[in-house]
Amino acid sequence: MPIPPAIPTPRPRCSRERPPRRAAVNALLPPVIRVLERGWLSSNNILFLEGEQASLVDSGYVAHADLTVALLRQALEGRRLTRLVNTHSHSDHIGGNAALARAFGCRIAVPAGIAPAVANWDEHALLLTPSGQHAEAFVHDEEIAAGDVLELGGLAWRAVAVPGHDNHALAFHNAARRILISGDALWRDGFGVIFPELVGEDGFAPTRRTLETLARLPVDVVIPGHGAPFADVAEALQRAFQRLDAFERDGARLGRHALKVLFTFMLLERRRLPRADLCRYLEGTSLCRAINARTLHRPVDALADWLVHDLERAGVLEARGDEVVALGV
Repeated sequence: MPIPPAIPTPRPRCSRERPPRRAAVNALLPPVIRVLERGWLSSNNILFLEGEQASLVDSGYVAHADLTVALLRQALEGRRLTRLVNTHSHSDHIGGNAALARAFGCRIAVPAGIAPAVANWDEHALLLTPSGQHAEAFVHDEEIAAGDVLELGGLAWRAVAVPGHDNHALAFHNAARRILISGDALWRDGFGVIFPELVGEDGFAPTRRTLETLARLPVDVVIPGHGAPFADVAEALQRAFQRLDAFERDGARLGRHALKVLFTFMLLERRRLPRADLCRYLEGTSLCRAINARTLHRPVDALADWLVHDLERAGVLEARGDEVVALGV
């Protein structure tokens, strides 16, 4: 869950590409793959065409579930969605699972590491309750472990363990076409928040191992969990290692980044918040409390003032009287 430079709409979008241009990057993807690039509240939906059937990777956030269903109906063009695969357990990737299962009758495959939490619908283990986020309970039909090979779009994809952002996360690699579906393990400008490190578990070392693993794979194009597919893979990895180095040197930097991500996500969903409720949000969300206690050590009112000032300067929100309001449509 990154922080957008401004609040985007929840529609698929065409963002600006630095070289190589978007058309050149898309040319590296076979026609059986269609990427529905979503706004930052929902992960990308990656659709694989398989004759009269289709498969999907990740389902977006629950607040956008109806939109996800509508977008897929259009993209499927009469095909049957038979399989949904999740890269990891966070709300912006699994939130539409239940709605898609109802709408299309698809089977759901999850990483083996999150299967017990899904089966028991453990909202703490799934990072839902601690983050103040939501997802509708669903039933999974299949588990995928690192090293497993699955077929999507007529192509063979090997599941790769990519711990760090989520220590049970998987990426999917097709060696023949040199394509990586990275989830939140690698974006063009970084990776997802290293949540384990913020709740007293090891997160830095797994993240480094993940980046080293990805650097060894033959990859020409990455389809990330957020943002457009990209082909400047070596540069993205370099930026990711630099970001990790900075977080390891300064734990407070990671804490500040994580709080901005969590608050931005909440504001994306609610669109506006009474200023007085911001302190209640920070005190009432256990992950925010843990981040402050472990890395920042600020009084909650000072923390709230800093968040508003920093995100207003970044163009994410605007303080209007007694409210903070998300910018954008």
